Amino acid sequence: MTLFRSGLLVLTTPLAALAPRLAPILTSAAQFVNDTLYVHLQPGMSLEGPAQPLSTPVQATFEVLDFISYFYAGANVHPHLDIRILLTNIQSKSAFLPSLASSVQNLAHPPEVVLTDFQTLDGSQYNPVKQQLERYATSCYSCCPTLTSVLLYPDYESAELPVGFTLPSTIRPSSPVARSPKQPVRGYHRGAVGGTFDRLHNAHKVLLSVSCIVAQEQLVVGVADKDLLKGKLLPELLQSYAERVEHLSEFLVDIKPSLAFDIVPLLDPYGPAGSDPSLEFLVVSEETYRGGMAVNRFRHEKDLKELTLYQIQLLHDPGHRENEEDKISSSSSRQRMLGNLLRPPHVRSGLPAGLYVIGLTGISGSGKSAVAQRLKGLGAYVIDCDQLGHRAYTPAGPAYQPVVQAFGTDILHKDGFINRKVLSSRVFGNKKHLKKLTDIMWPVIAKLAREEMDRAVAAGKRVCVIEAAVLLEAGWQSMVHEVWTIVIPETEAVRRIMERDGLSEAAAQSRLQSQMSGQQLVDQSHVVLSTLWEPHVTQLQVAQRWRKPGPSCRSA
Repeated sequence: MTLFRSGLLVLTTPLAALAPRLAPILTSAAQFVNDTLYVHLQPGMSLEGPAQPLSTPVQATFEVLDFISYFYAGANVHPHLDIRILLTNIQSKSAFLPSLASSVQNLAHPPEVVLTDFQTLDGSQYNPVKQQLERYATSCYSCCPTLTSVLLYPDYESAELPVGFTLPSTIRPSSPVARSPKQPVRGYHRGAVGGTFDRLHNAHKVLLSVSCIVAQEQLVVGVADKDLLKGKLLPELLQSYAERVEHLSEFLVDIKPSLAFDIVPLLDPYGPAGSDPSLEFLVVSEETYRGGMAVNRFRHEKDLKELTLYQIQLLHDPGHRENEEDKISSSSSRQRMLGNLLRPPHVRSGLPAGLYVIGLTGISGSGKSAVAQRLKGLGAYVIDCDQLGHRAYTPAGPAYQPVVQAFGTDILHKDGFINRKVLSSRVFGNKKHLKKLTDIMWPVIAKLAREEMDRAVAAGKRVCVIEAAVLLEAGWQSMVHEVWTIVIPETEAVRRIMERDGLSEAAAQSRLQSQMSGQQLVDQSHVVLSTLWEPHVTQLQVAQRWRKPGPSCRSA
């Protein structure tokens, strides 16, 4: 069976009958498309007959909105598919038109195959029907010149189709009047929606789709940035603002190009919704509904008209794992990145043959030692650069004389050993003295680490781990194939440092400020881990990459 990168699924079954059949239809479509699957809703359309079918308006009712939400929720079982339900022919009440423009809509990923749930009476791939399907697809959307067409025949018999199925109500307007499935959705000229929109997922797509259906002319989209990101889980793994806007823009233009989009950074809880007098509605999630109410109170204080709120219920994630939210969320997506390879490993020709080297780093208090011990238990040879530094400082060590010459004999104990507390006080807060010390120590430790690598090879080890808080500052990434970084929130790091070293909160924070931030470390890392949860959760993250190494880890 040929796999296509992009496809168009034309659904012709009436919604009431289509909803309970979605699972087998999507499973069947997923066998043909492995990336972007566009969906065109045209309930009741026939592909049989001499006349070419035309794209006709579908009135936006709450049943349609609920169906879109139900569709995206069901699509989550096919994580490789980027589902995009096209909204060009779905019209809200005040924008409902008798016909649509005849121009062909350009899609970001022109479909290579067009699929449909329309079936011939004899269950065959009837050529005239397929030709009609191809003409219909190309008359509506930009498609590949060599477009392939497929009539899907999902296995409905083996699927458990619920008896008396009704769509769950997932979209609610703020009006106290009870809504009904066939009730038309009112359209407004301008409205707003906001969110982080990190790694655009199906719950985001419901939020955005409802916003695009309700808006007739312009949609203002606020994208959280700066201070609003500080409380996010694993903020170091958030996509940049520019990346999020790029993906968001492509999705919005794909699903409804007739709408004008104003994408702006969201820097406070109110954003444009709190001050723009021309806005008429705000789409919120079940989780942010209180925030929408707060926006309206804020507008009331400024003598602005309250916004109509459309509340979207959260989409349940049946595949959520331990310590993940049970809803579809970006937080869970970031958690699932832990322990995975984020970028290709380095090719290092100057390292010992047959040895794969991992550099393990993280801010103070992040749990490097615990992870290093886990890797040692899996068979890795661990090099602790802190211990190498201690060895280098001893009277017989290679750094002893250079350090004493640079900082004087008053840094020595009576027994002749270097007093590291005195030395630290001498260089702390003094960039010139700190650089003088690191210029001596870092090359020495690097040389000792290379000697340890040779010992690892002699011991028959295939994997070596260099544990170092200053791995990247010292430039030691040139000695490793992969950089692994452990991240935790700064507040947690401060708590651990205070508890471990008996420091004050101010001293703990000062220590962190003198180091590279977690974000700076992650930006140069191949694998990210976190010790924020129970130890066995971190061990699962470590095992995730250990099972899928370079030439390395499994054979340690």
